[in-house]
Amino acid sequence: MAVIITNPLDFNVEDLYVDLWQSVGCRLYLKCEGFNFAGSIKIKAAVEMVAAKEREGRLRPGGTLVESSSGNMGVALSIVAASKGYRFVCVTDVRCTRAARLTMEALGGEVHVIGEPDAEGGYLGARIAHVRKLCEENAGYVWLNQYANSANWRGHYRTTGPEVAKAFPELDVLFIGAGTTGTLMGCARYFRENHPGVTIVAVDAAGSVTFGRPPGRRMIPGLGTSVRPPIFDASYADDVVYVEEAETIRMCRRLVGHGYLFGGSTGTVVSGARDWLTAHGRDDMTAVAISPDLGGNYLDTIYDEVWASGVTGADGATARPGPAESRHV
Repeated sequence: MAVIITNPLDFNVEDLYVDLWQSVGCRLYLKCEGFNFAGSIKIKAAVEMVAAKEREGRLRPGGTLVESSSGNMGVALSIVAASKGYRFVCVTDVRCTRAARLTMEALGGEVHVIGEPDAEGGYLGARIAHVRKLCEENAGYVWLNQYANSANWRGHYRTTGPEVAKAFPELDVLFIGAGTTGTLMGCARYFRENHPGVTIVAVDAAGSVTFGRPPGRRMIPGLGTSVRPPIFDASYADDVVYVEEAETIRMCRRLVGHGYLFGGSTGTVVSGARDWLTAHGRDDMTAVAISPDLGGNYLDTIYDEVWASGVTGADGATARPGPAESRHV
């Protein structure tokens, strides 16, 4: 039967899973969240946050949304804004991929690119400071603030968590990447309240401060933070796995060798899940990992030999983000 929609927000594949046994060599099912018009799981949180502001009366026709994003949320909000008639301003930084910037601009978004990190808060701290400045200078701007907005995790409590539980009623362990922690908090809360026997394992990028570790250099946008998100509550994670960026790249390359072009966040989650299952898994264990994104936006980074070698250190190069082609601030 044909699927006919009148709005890009009406389409999202919710029940597609990849059995990774042949690709990765572990008993793991990957929930693919990239098959929507935004290409990532961020569309769920974007829709939820915008709807909440509309209910509160903060957003009216012709209004302007502003948000800090490393890429995927910015693309998702560009689509939401275009479909609803809002303006959108995205504050990102030089690690955001060129494809993500161009996509946001094609959808009508205005992109501000932060060129230097904050001394204490890194690129995220600098982005948030710029968002605050924009809001001070433009009274009509509505900042969604995905890092502190409970609608971020509620979107996944309402959708992603129940979707996994329906597909795998005998689930033992669920692996979730930690970025803004919206997906992690929403799914973890859902399973804690409805299926408390499921083990929730967070997968974080090495160099992230979310779980209390000291900050480190990170080049791949998506997972990990340089400022701990206010919506994050560590008590909802039963365990955490850290993944080096070189391992993220290797996993993405391994998956694409089997025909699966996934994004950096997915490579991180799968790598962390494989490591955890190698150490703790059982033959009868049912394990699911959430894939946040597809790989189209990473062709000039993770899937580019020169860029990737700079991150992995294969040629001894010191990796630096490439020049942004959008508005620098």
